Amino acid sequence: MRQIHMVDLYGQYLRHKEEIDLAMQEVISSTAFIKGPDVQSFQEELAAYMGVDHSITCGNGTDALQVAMMALDLQPGDEVITTPFTFIATIEVISLLKLTPVLVDVEPGTFNLDPEKLQGALSEKTRAIVPVHLFGQAADMNRILEFAGRHNLYVIEDNAQAIGAAYRLADGSTKKAGALGHIGCTSFFPSKNLGAYGDGGALFTNDMDLGQKIRSITNHGMTERYHYDHVGVNSRLDTLQAAILRIKLRHLDAYNQARQEVAAAYDAAFAAIPELQVPVRNQDSEHIFHQYTLQVNNGSRDALRDFLKAHDIPAMVYYPLPLHLQAAYQQLEYKEGDFPVTEALCKKVISLPVHTEMEEDQLVHIIDTVKKFFSK
Repeated sequence: MRQIHMVDLYGQYLRHKEEIDLAMQEVISSTAFIKGPDVQSFQEELAAYMGVDHSITCGNGTDALQVAMMALDLQPGDEVITTPFTFIATIEVISLLKLTPVLVDVEPGTFNLDPEKLQGALSEKTRAIVPVHLFGQAADMNRILEFAGRHNLYVIEDNAQAIGAAYRLADGSTKKAGALGHIGCTSFFPSKNLGAYGDGGALFTNDMDLGQKIRSITNHGMTERYHYDHVGVNSRLDTLQAAILRIKLRHLDAYNQARQEVAAAYDAAFAAIPELQVPVRNQDSEHIFHQYTLQVNNGSRDALRDFLKAHDIPAMVYYPLPLHLQAAYQQLEYKEGDFPVTEALCKKVISLPVHTEMEEDQLVHIIDTVKKFFSK
């Protein structure tokens, strides 16, 4: 049996090696390393895939969130509602822009922002909501969008982990996660379902004025050469990454299906183990399993992780410490006990390997090892 990885990036590369090597060589030969033709082509192809009018690439997913807030003219002191159960970038950019993060707890099943908690977080300073589509499925966007519409709030989707997931709106139509709010943001970090071979990110919108402004902000605020209408940043996807992502985008649905098949095998194997809670699906959202995350309900999460490691199986905890208890954010004046669902999840969740190159013997070994741990 080959070594098991959380995500097998090299195995995936080998599957497309000839095509990727040729694309990279063509970029090198052209020397169009910045803003080369592959960047524009990728933006157009990504917009078509997402079903949006504007797709603007940038340097990484964190930049995408920051640029989105800049494009919406959020001002110091404005409040932005988001979740404490996510990667740090979500509140990092809020704080860097001198905005105020206001946190609400998550749903215990889906791990996503709980719309029931939004009303209690609302104030006259609230300007935006940032739902995070965690682990591969969209938050409850029907209720979030309805709430945002009633209170005239912007919705910025943190879609770093759910690109490609379909979502059914209240009117019965279907759109991609990341194409539902005012602006969607994503990351092309290598381990993502659509991953580059370095950093990268993108923003999505159907608003022409916002699209033009985002494009300007990512390029120093420039509208025409050496004319700057906005305070901007230098955040761009390089041509080599765009060329690679163009190839991988063509396979994204197949990648997501492969992850779903692994998840289905895990579900079938673990559903009858009383100590485990398999991932709960939002009835309106497809789940494309950026992570397959179990809840271990008998306090043995860390022991399970150690047991898996002893059997050469990697497992990760996303996330061991909630954002409101991180040392860098104590000025928010949250305390332990403020978000009980998040705090409980941080002690229970564990993510198993799930990726496009999983082989049958690897999958069997992981399943058998988890079962063995709970049969002791």
